[in-house]
Amino acid sequence: MYRWLARLLIRRSLERHRAGDVEGLLKTYADDVRFVFPGRSSWTADLRGKQAVEVWLRRFHRVGLQLQPHEILVGGPPWNTTVCVHFTDRATGPNGEMVYENRGVLFGKVRWGKVKYYVVYEDTQKVAELDEYLAQHERTEA
Repeated sequence: MYRWLARLLIRRSLERHRAGDVEGLLKTYADDVRFVFPGRSSWTADLRGKQAVEVWLRRFHRVGLQLQPHEILVGGPPWNTTVCVHFTDRATGPNGEMVYENRGVLFGKVRWGKVKYYVVYEDTQKVAELDEYLAQHERTEA
């Protein structure tokens, strides 16, 4: 029952994320959350705290990225829950053309319903190509 409920709460959080509700998403984060996005791009991050993660998330939405979860795996007790999300994220250009698509996995730790840590693994070459696109089209500071 706990795993089912945890998956439901994670899915709702991801729906908030998809809708651009950064405030709603951040309510599910611990105050001292740590977020890691590996690689060598303008998206690379190792952030601590809600405020630092909020800046990254707002940029994510400003450039029009959309994250679509495919599978959510949950394990462990409420005080040490492990979460994995297999997803696709995409961005479309002003004419509706697909300018970015990447598949990835989010690995996270949740304690008592609050996200404490998560890392996102994606194809870093595709992320670098997104940076190039954004620099050419001035959708945001890349």
